[in-house]
Amino acid sequence: MAEPGFWDRSDEAQKTVASLKRAKRTIDEWRARDSALRNLSELAELAESEGDEGLVRELTQELDGVEHEVGQLELRSLLSGEHDRLGALISIHPGAGGTESQDWAQMLMRMYLRWAERHQYATRLLDLQPGDEAGIKDATIEIAGEHAYGYLKGESGVHRLVRISPYDAAQRRHTSFASVFIFPMVDDTITVDISPGDLRVDTFRASGAGGQHVNKTESAVRITHLPTGLAVQSQAERSQHRNREFAMRILTARLFLHLQEQERAKTEALTAPKKDIDFGSQIRSYVLHPYTMVNDHRTELKVGDVHAVLDGELDAFIDAYLKRKERS
Repeated sequence: MAEPGFWDRSDEAQKTVASLKRAKRTIDEWRARDSALRNLSELAELAESEGDEGLVRELTQELDGVEHEVGQLELRSLLSGEHDRLGALISIHPGAGGTESQDWAQMLMRMYLRWAERHQYATRLLDLQPGDEAGIKDATIEIAGEHAYGYLKGESGVHRLVRISPYDAAQRRHTSFASVFIFPMVDDTITVDISPGDLRVDTFRASGAGGQHVNKTESAVRITHLPTGLAVQSQAERSQHRNREFAMRILTARLFLHLQEQERAKTEALTAPKKDIDFGSQIRSYVLHPYTMVNDHRTELKVGDVHAVLDGELDAFIDAYLKRKERS
């Protein structure tokens, strides 16, 4: 930063300063945990030598807590991607299966909202299209906070549910599919050149919950990027202005990732969004009948407590995915 002319390149300077701040914060966190571990270990040894069992138990619990924090820092160290530090956009779409899949899509939406809540991330519903009978036809959620994209990027793909259908009077077993797409939420350090002439903006009446005002005014906004054909929409707010702002935010994130994929030309990144939302393309299966199991088909991690996973306990899958990616 002391280099002559450093501050003349304001955009590059801001990125460098932000990167240095993140690096310093990471180092400080590691040093704090290391110091805490050393102190607790010494105190625990002293308490054990003096036979103070109550203090030993208390210090052991504190030690377990610090070790858990160290584990979280180790996991974060795997987030080495250029954009892993950013917030995330989650887009959820039901696949084959009608009402069954729409209900499954809503269950997935709740799962990610609960995960965000557990990790104290702020969330915002940018778009929601309710299903005709139950569930949702489409949803886009913003997860705001550092490293949300890095943690969630491995969730992109098709998710499969096997259960006894609550919508089938004959109580038969059904298989449902829904797709999840994770996009990085671009920030001020990233620019995407979008020409106004390349956009088509349509307004329409919002559907679903929101009261008479939502349904009587054209508050919903759909924006299409003509050169790429990417189309996004927002109808979560009563204000057309706010919906347009949200739609542009979604479009910017999707277009940014689209351009990144083109530059990198990675086969997996390019072909994954094109997979059918059906058998054979799922990344994870959630089985509620005839047994209970969540199976990640990429890491082969299996968890028996399906209900805990659906309540947002995804860290084991995130950890396994990031470690597998680090080894590959």
